[in-house]
Amino acid sequence: MAEGSDDIQALIALMSRLPGLGPRSARRVVLHLIRKRAGQMAQLAQLLDSVAQHSRECMTCGNITDRDTCAICADPDRATGEICVVEDVADLWALERGHAFKGRYHVLGGTLSALDEIGPEDLGIPNLVDRIQRERATEVILALNATVDGQTTAHYIADALDSTGVTVTGLAQGVPIGGELDYLDDGTISAALRARRRL
Repeated sequence: MAEGSDDIQALIALMSRLPGLGPRSARRVVLHLIRKRAGQMAQLAQLLDSVAQHSRECMTCGNITDRDTCAICADPDRATGEICVVEDVADLWALERGHAFKGRYHVLGGTLSALDEIGPEDLGIPNLVDRIQRERATEVILALNATVDGQTTAHYIADALDSTGVTVTGLAQGVPIGGELDYLDDGTISAALRARRRL
């Protein structure tokens, strides 16, 4: 191994555990940062420290923010009566990239799974139902991944909201079975959101 000091090797090993980076890509990234240490590496280290110190979940929707309430929930123009329910923050960010949705979000943090012993309380589904009633939502869009667990969760939420009178819709065309929102292109997500259907 000729990859420098123990710290450099430890950094490469740590970077290689990040999603989308293997050992070879991690070596290239670390080498690039070392060569640009006066600019990019120092700035990256500062930002990583800041994010580690200040990032938290929005108390309303579960988005990642540096305040108690994220910019989406704090924006009065987003109070359209529409709440889009997603599994993960990555899905929220994917929908925002498409600029097709102008309402607010709710992040579950996962899906129902009997195998993993994840139930409705673990995902805060009772809190979601309370929020929908409290905010007098007119439509709930279930933008959950087209996996077995995602669709099971969508049907559970739709049943839980049945007595509230709120319209419950789901994404339509363009989202393949087994597909995950974070891996879809912006156009596909926008088309699926516009063509949502009632559940």
